[in-house]
Amino acid sequence: MRAEQHQAGPILALDTSTASMAAAIVSGRGVLAEIQTLAERNHSVHVVSHIKDMIAASGIKADELEAIAVGNGPGSYTGMRIAVAFAKTLAWAWNKPLVGVSSLEALAYGASHQEADAADGGGAHWVIPIMDARRGQVYTSAFSAAGRTAWSRWADDGVRLMNNWVDQLAERLNTQAEGDVGAISLVGDLTLHEAEADRLKLLGEAAGVPVILQPFVQEGKWIAELGRMRLEAGLTENPHTFIPNYTQLTEAEVIWKAKQAGEAKA
Repeated sequence: MRAEQHQAGPILALDTSTASMAAAIVSGRGVLAEIQTLAERNHSVHVVSHIKDMIAASGIKADELEAIAVGNGPGSYTGMRIAVAFAKTLAWAWNKPLVGVSSLEALAYGASHQEADAADGGGAHWVIPIMDARRGQVYTSAFSAAGRTAWSRWADDGVRLMNNWVDQLAERLNTQAEGDVGAISLVGDLTLHEAEADRLKLLGEAAGVPVILQPFVQEGKWIAELGRMRLEAGLTENPHTFIPNYTQLTEAEVIWKAKQAGEAKA
């Protein structure tokens, strides 16, 4: 990463790591334009037209943009590549700084603002984002919010078995002093992991900590806000070498490697 000098201005943000294509143009005046569509298999078909429409609606010209912020995963292998490739192209063509943002962190950060009151009580508010990764697995990480301003990460983005992850969260919770944790929010698409989400809720209640099950869909404005934080910290990406956070092999790669290993033993 390289330090970048810049003037404050609107940020174009984009994420296609989930079934939702989330995009926004955000400035100091707030959200100038925003798009959220649920069409995972068609992100590549509509991304250009949606971004053009959004720019037109915002009244902002390309040369007025300060930077391009993109959710770089983890998430859908094909989906996150669409946003990253498009953002890299715009950053190069328009000569704008490119900022990569964890899609999981943006999911957690946005959800934490929706449940801001949970962070106002005593103790830290744990925010745990999840995205389905199939076979009982989730893309996940963990963050803490304290009050309305403090925000910190305490678990890296990665792929974890959901049942093991719930066990790890419960174990960590049980090591905390009474009052250190005020609430836990499990956020994202919970539909495929309801049983483990309910188990986490019961484990939290046993420890005296409320667990909020919070369905939440990615929103472009949070990609933009986290992108601005990274931009102001001088953390930008090289548009020629930047790649998504894949976190794991694709199913095709797993099958191919297993086949190669079998042939090598034959």
